[in-house]
Amino acid sequence: MTNRTRILTGITTTGTPHLGNYAGAIRPAILASRDSHADSFYFLADYHALIKCDDPLRIQRSRLEIAATWLAGGLDVDRVTFYRQSDIPEIPELTWLLTCVAAKGLLNRAHAYKASVDKNVEAGEDPDAGITMGLYSYPVLMAADILMFNAHKVPVGRDQIQHVEMARDIGQRFNHLFGQGKEFFTMPEALIEESVATLPGLDGRKMSKSYDNTIPLFSSAKEMKDAISRIVTDSRAPGEAKDPDNSHLFTLFQAFATPAQADEFRSELLGGLGWGEAKNRLFQLLDNELGESRERYHQLIERPADLEDILQHGAQKARAVATPFLNELREAVGLRSFVNQVQVAATTKKKAAKAARFVSFREDDGSFRFRLLAADGEQLLLSRNFADGKTAGQVTKQLQAGQALDIRPADLSFSVWLEGECVGDSPAFADAAARDAAIAALRVALTPVQE
Repeated sequence: MTNRTRILTGITTTGTPHLGNYAGAIRPAILASRDSHADSFYFLADYHALIKCDDPLRIQRSRLEIAATWLAGGLDVDRVTFYRQSDIPEIPELTWLLTCVAAKGLLNRAHAYKASVDKNVEAGEDPDAGITMGLYSYPVLMAADILMFNAHKVPVGRDQIQHVEMARDIGQRFNHLFGQGKEFFTMPEALIEESVATLPGLDGRKMSKSYDNTIPLFSSAKEMKDAISRIVTDSRAPGEAKDPDNSHLFTLFQAFATPAQADEFRSELLGGLGWGEAKNRLFQLLDNELGESRERYHQLIERPADLEDILQHGAQKARAVATPFLNELREAVGLRSFVNQVQVAATTKKKAAKAARFVSFREDDGSFRFRLLAADGEQLLLSRNFADGKTAGQVTKQLQAGQALDIRPADLSFSVWLEGECVGDSPAFADAAARDAAIAALRVALTPVQE
């Protein structure tokens, strides 16, 4: 298990990357992936794309273009894990396990779902008109993406913070229900990059395909030059001082320039540089910055078999983590092989000789309980409900104090009593022999260690 911080980023495959995507997400993520303290996972979120787009050709083309863009931008696939979401069958299976513990009330509060409902209501439509289960349960799929690889940090925009918080809620619920003291899922944190550039488009609004104001990233030099020529500027003539701080063109230049280049460009604009020449300077800067990457991009696009090999290799790396982990989770929820079941009667004594432990937790109704777990996590005892944590703690201390235990067998289980009150119950065992072995294990677990 790596001690490095695991960072996970998904890229939805619904369009062609533009300059704003590159400056705002792709370039900073590629730079971050070179950090030796980071264990980076990058994936093409093509299952997510199906929620937003029902054009198969567009999704297929976007998968190809986005994969090529990240690789052309310098993503080192030997250093990171780069894969397609749809190549990891464990992700939809985990999505179902998480769906079975995710509260409907939690999903009702998801921003995307609420916005769609509000839009329908405003239009006088049925609240759920046009809303698919894909859109509704999108946060559970995103939780599976994150929790499958136990990511510590998830770089997201502000609109996605809620989804990371929902992943935490769902992961905590699973841990509580099935962990028996084991934390299967790491609690992820949203990583908000305040410094990441939001680039203006040709008209000054945020660069976005929905505004049709984008500058293509890896199209031909001529297409880039044509797009730059359409950037909206003010009417100041050559020779007149320009205002760099209110110029979309300067903002774009600054995002790709060194500080020295930006200072020089600022001075020239203040000195009266004409807008036509300024646009030419921006084109030269971008062409120098992106020329080599553009060439690599087109080579990759023309060799899709190479891209496929790279992504399949990434899927193997990802599944090396996902497959054994999902097997653990299947075991935890009871989806177990009949052949490999461990006989409690044969092993309980051996397990109990190791260190057992108490795990306290709080129920949804506010009451407190504890479990006594054997060293391997097997549950020996589950307490009754206590009104407060202090009372529950006092009972665990009494149980560990070394006094004679009042254990009362009943059918294939048993209960533990203190001062005439039942304080906890065992699970049901396969037979009386297994129950008696568990009672013996409990006595050993609660016997104070002699120094």
